[in-house]
Amino acid sequence: MTADDRSSNMAPSFTGDATGDADISSGPLAPGQALRFDITGRDAATSARAGLLTTPHGVARTPVFMPVGTHATVKAVGPDDLEALGASIVLSNTYHLLLRPGPEVIAHFGGLHGFMRWPHPILTDSGGFQVFSLGKLRVVTDAGVRFQSHLDGANVVMTPESVMQTEALLGADIILPLDECPPYPCAPEVGRAATERTHRWAERALAAKVRGDQALFGIPQGSMDAELRTESAQFIGALPFDGVSIGGLSVGEPKPLMWAMLEASVAGLPDAKPRHLLGVGSPDDLLEGIARGVDMFDCVLPTRTARTGGLYTPSGRVNVRTARFREERGPVDPTCDCYTCRTFSAGYLHHLIRAEDDDSKGELLYYRLASIHNLRFLVRLVEGARAAILAGTFAAYRASFQAGFTPPNQQVAAEQRRKRAAHTD
Repeated sequence: MTADDRSSNMAPSFTGDATGDADISSGPLAPGQALRFDITGRDAATSARAGLLTTPHGVARTPVFMPVGTHATVKAVGPDDLEALGASIVLSNTYHLLLRPGPEVIAHFGGLHGFMRWPHPILTDSGGFQVFSLGKLRVVTDAGVRFQSHLDGANVVMTPESVMQTEALLGADIILPLDECPPYPCAPEVGRAATERTHRWAERALAAKVRGDQALFGIPQGSMDAELRTESAQFIGALPFDGVSIGGLSVGEPKPLMWAMLEASVAGLPDAKPRHLLGVGSPDDLLEGIARGVDMFDCVLPTRTARTGGLYTPSGRVNVRTARFREERGPVDPTCDCYTCRTFSAGYLHHLIRAEDDDSKGELLYYRLASIHNLRFLVRLVEGARAAILAGTFAAYRASFQAGFTPPNQQVAAEQRRKRAAHTD
């Protein structure tokens, strides 16, 4: 599907020329350069900015949403699907790939790009978030973290140095260091201890980095303490990282608190480096994060929600399992240009997810079609945001979307964030 194909059926709130900065250099990287980030536009009314993130495997136009392929695959979606829906960069998880199939196996296939047949940029999370969600199954010291594998109970040790070695074998374009994510809620001294340990681990990761063709992003923490968040952002931002991945948010805290803590983190960061907000990806949250100066997002939410029947529309999330869709001949979202909405009726998706004679949760085709739709919805949303930033209309774009979109109940959403803190896609 071409860019023209993707734009032909967009709703007004999603339209715009996302390539308005095409004249800005996005040529090859210089020898020894792992990443280049060019800020090509700013919104006058907010902190939103547009940019070009150049890696050894191509360019991502920011702001950008990264589909999550935890196990070297975005669940139910192939690389060709990802290209067709407009994804330019994906995320995989070091923790899970360390346990299975192992980094040496992946290196045998030429790294993640060859293993999963994705020729575009890849970011690997260190897996620290997953390790710290194991609770009593892990022991944390300054040396690193020891835990029991959720697969077979084997003892595994991760250190800042071992994570760099693992990520060198995985071969992603952007890699993240081991960090300690404080639980929510936690005592102030617990949050400070985790943040300071994250700082020490960051310095060790920089010293242990193996490959010059990989960009390393630092992770500021800070718990739910605004002063500590700014302090951590300043510390990490001053180190020679190529970018920053803001951690420790969307872990069960109320939305107003999350945004206040994000603002405190961004306040301490250098302007010139790309900013990634870990684990945030609901439609309304993407625009809020962009407005606060975030460039990159990832989350399992769109594919996980899709698999249980939740599909995004401009008015909010709908449940395609419900009876109202049984005889619906039109698509779930008439404004959407994804393969699913261009090809199939909402009634067909309703049938697929309710075909449970085999005691499953529906026909396998449903998972692919629903995931394509939700991922394209988010990719298209940030494409529109980017175009609006370059056109100087982001504030109006954000307001228009928010006026029509009803987010899920916040108590339910908080519970979902707590569950995401303990699991991956």
